[in-house]
Amino acid sequence: MSKKHLHNHKEQFEEQENEREAELENEAENTEACALNPEECKALICPSCTIHKEAEDTRIRALAEMENFKKRLQKEKDEQMTYVAESVLADLLPTLDNLDLALQYGSKNEACKDTLMGVEMTKKLLLEAVKKHGLEPVGTKGEAFNPEFHEAIAQEEHNEIPAGHIISVMQKGYVLKGRLLRSAKVSVCKAQDTSNIDTTV
Repeated sequence: MSKKHLHNHKEQFEEQENEREAELENEAENTEACALNPEECKALICPSCTIHKEAEDTRIRALAEMENFKKRLQKEKDEQMTYVAESVLADLLPTLDNLDLALQYGSKNEACKDTLMGVEMTKKLLLEAVKKHGLEPVGTKGEAFNPEFHEAIAQEEHNEIPAGHIISVMQKGYVLKGRLLRSAKVSVCKAQDTSNIDTTV
């Protein structure tokens, strides 16, 4: 092989090596550009590509659904914990009713005075215990009738209590943390009939 041929072959090889080095430098620059600026890199690679946007939308929707699911579970758990004692407290209502009856009828007998003190103390302690769990009585004499908490089983006229107010409570009602457990059975004052009253002077 002649020297001239070897020289040409060497130049050709060097030229190819230079081109290869230039390509590697371009690739390195493109890689650096991608690392520094993903949006520009994406535009250079595939300007019309929507896969990244669709994937991001799917990720955001999945996160939102997961957050809603967690909130729903927490709400259900809170409600369950709030009313977990409802059935037990409902079973205690007849006991409270019997204590009220004992106090009501025992007060008419002087011989039961000492016993009534014990009954009154027992009732007080029981009410304090159930109140810690959110149970409170509703329905007292003189308050306005409220159909959400009271059940009217009788109507009477009364000189001292205004119409639409409770005259007497036959059975106390109870609410558990604001929710009605049992309505109070009450007698309500009705408006006086003035048709028979002589208003002439």
